[in-house]
Amino acid sequence: MGKGIANPLATVSAVAMMLDHLGEQEAAQRVDNAVAKCLEQRTVLTVDLGGTASTSEMGDEAARLIREG
Repeated sequence: MGKGIANPLATVSAVAMMLDHLGEQEAAQRVDNAVAKCLEQRTVLTVDLGGTASTSEMGDEAARLIREG
C-alpha cells in the first residue's frame, strides 16, 4: 500500500489525452477543465503543491469537478 501523498493530476491528465485520442473530445475537455480548475482553486492540494490533501482526496476533488462539468 502506498503512502497516499502522490499527486494524481498527471494521471488524470493522461486520461484526458487518451479520451481525445479515442475521439471523445467533449469528455477529454471536461477532464482537462477539471484539472485546470483544481489547480486554479487551490482548495484541495497534495503536499507537493503546498497542501495537505491525500492522493485520494485530490482524486475525489478532480472527479467531483469532472462530474460538475
